[in-house]
Amino acid sequence: MAERGWTEYRLAKESGLSQSTISNLFARNNYPSIPTLEIICRAFGITLAQFFADGNFVELTEEQYGFFQRWAALKPEQKALIDELIGQFK
Repeated sequence: MAERGWTEYRLAKESGLSQSTISNLFARNNYPSIPTLEIICRAFGITLAQFFADGNFVELTEEQYGFFQRWAALKPEQKALIDELIGQFK
């Protein structure tokens, strides 16, 4: 919330959770349930994995995501050729 300058009210509005639910998480230092945490993550536009990654994640553009999807479908020898080609651009 601090990174985005969001208030508890803004988080409640973006997530669809009640403001009292959000306030109770902070006031009582409660841990949210997994479904509640998923809703909060969706409001921030992140996944649970990104939430727990402790800031060590990279957000991909649509272009990068498409590239990695195509990469995953390649055979090992094709990946080696692409890696060699990319290495030539250094």
